[in-house]
Amino acid sequence: MPVAPWVTRTKSQPRLRMFCFPYAGGGASIYRLWSRFLPLEVEVCPVHLPGRERKVNEPLFTHITPLIEMLTQVLDPYMDIPFTFFGHSMGALISFEMARSLRKNGSRGPMHLFLSAHRAPQLPRSHAPISHLPESEFVQNVINLGGTPLAVIQNAELMQLLLPLLRADFEITETYAYLDEPPFDCPITAFGGELDTAVSVQEVAAWRMQTQGPFALNILAGDHFFIHSNQNLLLRHLSQDLTTLLSQRT
Repeated sequence: MPVAPWVTRTKSQPRLRMFCFPYAGGGASIYRLWSRFLPLEVEVCPVHLPGRERKVNEPLFTHITPLIEMLTQVLDPYMDIPFTFFGHSMGALISFEMARSLRKNGSRGPMHLFLSAHRAPQLPRSHAPISHLPESEFVQNVINLGGTPLAVIQNAELMQLLLPLLRADFEITETYAYLDEPPFDCPITAFGGELDTAVSVQEVAAWRMQTQGPFALNILAGDHFFIHSNQNLLLRHLSQDLTTLLSQRT
């Protein structure tokens, strides 16, 4: 069976690419409209991870190291021009480790890291793991986190399809082991939700320790899924930063 493409291309001659990584249980489609609100010269490249949407029949990853190894290989052809990473929740962790992987390989790294709704990786977990819990407890924890549409939660058949993906994605973050490495030189912009009960403002602010370059912290109204409820403001912040990056390359 042929492997579905890992990246959605939206423009033919961009000056800058922004690779976007989804949160646990999410897919590339959450970024499908972003290009309408960002600079024309920026190509938004949603990354399709296995086990969802057009890659639904491909094996799930449950640990971050093999996932990063695969992504480093399959995204390489798209890194022929300057690029940035954006990731929300689990996607932020993937973005961070992708940047580390590229640095270890001596490859071009991102011009900017946009990291959203995830604690800085050097901090210990503040919540107990849930990926191993019995189904009813696991589902309740997912519901408490928010982000899963009510129509899905109330549809037993849909939830049964979604549960293996959610468990695998949560296992990725719960088995993650941080290794101390030098901070990046590129700028980091971190985003947090004012009412996020999963990640505190202080945990988001601690990303500043991961760069020697400029750091910006933006706390937006909303809970863990402000990426949806406050998307317009998030995109305005991104548009401003991307416009600055483009101006630096003229």
